[in-house]
Amino acid sequence: MSQQLSTKVADVIYARFLDLFDSSSPTADQILKISAPKLRSIGLSNAKVSYVHNVARFSLEHGLETKQIQKMDNEEAIAYLTQIKGVGRWTAEMLLMFTFGREDLFAADDLGIQLAVKKLYALRTDDKKILREKIIRKSKAWAPYRTYACMHLWRYRDS
Repeated sequence: MSQQLSTKVADVIYARFLDLFDSSSPTADQILKISAPKLRSIGLSNAKVSYVHNVARFSLEHGLETKQIQKMDNEEAIAYLTQIKGVGRWTAEMLLMFTFGREDLFAADDLGIQLAVKKLYALRTDDKKILREKIIRKSKAWAPYRTYACMHLWRYRDS
């Protein structure tokens, strides 16, 4: 839900989402029973309503159990999660970092990360492909703790 939103707005929308349910951990079945107009009324776009339903449907049909995903390496988990329409690589990386506690992910496609690395290392290119390659090369020095590097880079970018 927080994709492309400020943290504050995302927190408000997520709180409204949870208020739709009797518990703080709604099931996939419960989510699918909430109508699109109802989800729109809490601040979700049409696309995000569709994606929320897609995630719930995928969970029922294929499973999204923590134990199942924890057994996968990062790339396997990303490939599994990105089967869901509306879940791209960035979203999968954020889930693995913040929900599953993976320590060695690097969000090379994150704009905040790109801007921070570009500034810190005085990288002077507007070619996205070249920039991405340079950023990934820099990130290798931070393995196996690249998630923490991302956190520091985000903080640096925000300050």
